[in-house]
Amino acid sequence: MCTAATYKSADFYMGRTLDYEFSYGEEITVMPRRYPLAFRHGGKTESHYAIIGMAHVADDYPLYYDAVNEKGLGMAGLNFVGNAVYAEPEEGKQNVAQYEFIPWLLSQCATLDEARSRLSKMNLTGTPFSGQLPSAQLHWIIADATGAIVVESMADGLHIYENPTGVLTNNPPFLQQLFALNNYMHLSAKQPENAFSEAIPLMTYSRGMGALGLPGDLSSMSRFARVAFTRAHSVSGPSEEESVGQFFHILGSVDQQRGCCEVADGKYEITIYTSCWNAAKGIYYYTTYTNHQITAVDMHREDLDSKVLACYPMLEKEEFRWQNR
Repeated sequence: MCTAATYKSADFYMGRTLDYEFSYGEEITVMPRRYPLAFRHGGKTESHYAIIGMAHVADDYPLYYDAVNEKGLGMAGLNFVGNAVYAEPEEGKQNVAQYEFIPWLLSQCATLDEARSRLSKMNLTGTPFSGQLPSAQLHWIIADATGAIVVESMADGLHIYENPTGVLTNNPPFLQQLFALNNYMHLSAKQPENAFSEAIPLMTYSRGMGALGLPGDLSSMSRFARVAFTRAHSVSGPSEEESVGQFFHILGSVDQQRGCCEVADGKYEITIYTSCWNAAKGIYYYTTYTNHQITAVDMHREDLDSKVLACYPMLEKEEFRWQNR
């Protein structure tokens, strides 16, 4: 499963974890402004905003998992299995296939307000990329420095929700995730005080008892509560190193370790990668399950007026820095 979040210090940051039992060979992919972008139901554009993100590239087409454009608008798709239902194409509507939703929106919208306007006219269809790559069941978080929204296509239509938490996980639908935070309104980052009973002399028996009661399991509801709390109380300095480091700590609170979540016989869900992008600077940072060194790709070091994708395979090998050698 997956968790996405936003974060603000001096700049605006956004990113996600991808938790799964295997990889599709995803790469950090820069789509320059003149890459010819063809839409299944809506023609072709020869010029658009540049985009950087994580994608599986099939037939020279980037199937983005998450991305940000050069204007600072970011987006991530997360598993929404069992709830995602897409529409059929309809004449007279702006039909957008699920697999092209991220490039369709980020190629033409500079701000969250512009995205809201485009979404109000969109018909999200289940048109597959190919017979080998059917439509994924997803919902999406879209954000810039001004706020965040969630988009869910379900049996009763397309829903767009304001997201005050800046966080999204998987099932159930977002409104149920948000409502469940009512169960944790008592949580505090401070040491707890005895509210159980005046007749029972309860006490804090160690340091570090702040957030007592925060769920620690790997379910999507628990991950939503944990990251929403961690993000809301996060403190970092304004520098890029402090901000990026803090963001990875926020999502590190929901890391999945091999062996803890068995999804099939002998198959375990792990955090394949964690991403963080500086939306203002167009820098995409990531770590992987086997490489905790933060690696960066800067979209502005590419030729953004090119017509060709620039792809960087994830660096998977862990490196150790020796101090006494």
